[in-house]
Amino acid sequence: MSQQKKISVGVLGATGSVGQKFIALLSDHPWFEITEVAASERSSGKKYKNAVNWILTSLLPKKVANMTVKDCTPNLNCQIAFSGLDSSVAGEIELSFAKAGYTVVSNSKNHRMDKDVPLLVPEINHEHLEIIKTQKFGKGCIVTNPNCSTIGLSLALKPLHDKFGLESVNVVTLQALSGAGYPGISSLDIIDNVIPFIYGEEGKVETEPLKILGEYKSGKIQDTKIRISAQCNRVAVMDGHTECVQVNLKKKATIEEIINAWENFKGIPQKRNFPTAPSKPIHYFDDQKYPQPKIHRNIDKGMAVSIGRLREDSLFDYKFVILSHNTVRGAAGGAILCAEMMVEDGYIK
Repeated sequence: MSQQKKISVGVLGATGSVGQKFIALLSDHPWFEITEVAASERSSGKKYKNAVNWILTSLLPKKVANMTVKDCTPNLNCQIAFSGLDSSVAGEIELSFAKAGYTVVSNSKNHRMDKDVPLLVPEINHEHLEIIKTQKFGKGCIVTNPNCSTIGLSLALKPLHDKFGLESVNVVTLQALSGAGYPGISSLDIIDNVIPFIYGEEGKVETEPLKILGEYKSGKIQDTKIRISAQCNRVAVMDGHTECVQVNLKKKATIEEIINAWENFKGIPQKRNFPTAPSKPIHYFDDQKYPQPKIHRNIDKGMAVSIGRLREDSLFDYKFVILSHNTVRGAAGGAILCAEMMVEDGYIK
């Protein structure tokens, strides 16, 4: 994108863990400039540095540190509102911003399955953005980023779905602590332990890929027909969701053909070299011990999916392991990539 002036953006829920990641990733963005930070009444009116408990390893950007935190009301001086709001409040706030003419790019779950809201993974379904033309918000709109586990899974499934067709998928997730927000889970609950339940997570993983991999046709997004079963676990890893996946394919495929499909998969963000896009969305590893969160979660700016251990399965056709960074690709970074796609496609001027 060639432009002289950066697009102004605000961060809703700016003091939370996802909001902080938005700020870290946007602080030096070549297209976007943070002009507003907003949070709850508890933080409103304070300098951001005094309102936030900065938990990231990167330094708090100086410009943002001295900004005054505003209320999450649609009178902010920005064009795009990135939402890292908790789902308990996100729904109505995001609607109010869209109705006031803002472009809302949300990481919250509230509007993901709305019929006229794209559930966007830019490498997979950028054509779904067309449906925002049917939203009743005038110049405003809402676009959503999928669940953190869904994004990694969907990117791994997309090349298989295109090349061979998918009949059924079974997935067991091992999800990082950062996915629970801050302060998250008590150390007494997670140390020396696995928690085999994450509220609402299995339903998201079983339904969201169907919309993402679906077809935009006649002004509607038609879900694809794949059976997905999910079991979701919280484990004592800081960042990076691991997923053990089994698939049944419609067409026969060799291990070499599947790996080739993954390795050669690229989308528009790669072809047009978006700032936040990974150079390769998928990296396959032959080493039987890979992928591992500690080693692979930050590959390609934390925006790529790592896959390994592809082998034949006695119940399904194949099984494999995937890893993706849940707060980068699975949250703030994925949402920023959505906004970049909207700029490139002309939805944001």
